[in-house]
Amino acid sequence: MVHTHLLVPSFIQALSPTVDRYGYFAVGGLLFLEDFGVIVPGETVLIAAAFYAGLGKLNILIIIMVGIIAAVLGDNIGFVIGNYGGRPLIERYGRYILLTKERLDKAEAYFNHNGGKIIIIARFIDGLRQLNGIIAGISEIRWPKFLIFNAIGASIWVTFWSLLAYYGGSHISSFIHGELYITITVVIIALLLIIYSKLIRPRIKRSL
Repeated sequence: MVHTHLLVPSFIQALSPTVDRYGYFAVGGLLFLEDFGVIVPGETVLIAAAFYAGLGKLNILIIIMVGIIAAVLGDNIGFVIGNYGGRPLIERYGRYILLTKERLDKAEAYFNHNGGKIIIIARFIDGLRQLNGIIAGISEIRWPKFLIFNAIGASIWVTFWSLLAYYGGSHISSFIHGELYITITVVIIALLLIIYSKLIRPRIKRSL
């Protein structure tokens, strides 16, 4: 007999106690902190919570709503920090949240090279996602423009990862019972994630 928990990815199992104990607060709190530079597993907790929503333990619509709100608020806190404090503030106090000058330089160079359009794409780039708001504030982009594009990016990013993880959780029983189309789908998704994490993401991070 195959047990369902054996097929749950190890990183999701590791976060299970956090998700079980804090639920939506874990999603909202960690995404909020992550989105103005604090190094916490916001994205990972979002995926874990959505996966467990697929198993019926949480509500996926609430996860998406909380995730979008937290992501937008976090980035706007970052925007305020960058806009009013500027680089001097970040360089002086950034080390307390592991935000080094080198990390900021790389992210700012990538942001400036690609212009305002990067606000949406930044959500999918690890390293730039956490500093998006701060760099936009330092770059003196108009706040209404940042708010709109950041909200669009947050909505796409949160919804994408939430539904992808939710689908994995909701179909895990079908996978266990050997339905071929589910197996193929899961394999394809896994391969795409591996390709992204092993090939594409490292190149993007190196460019930062």
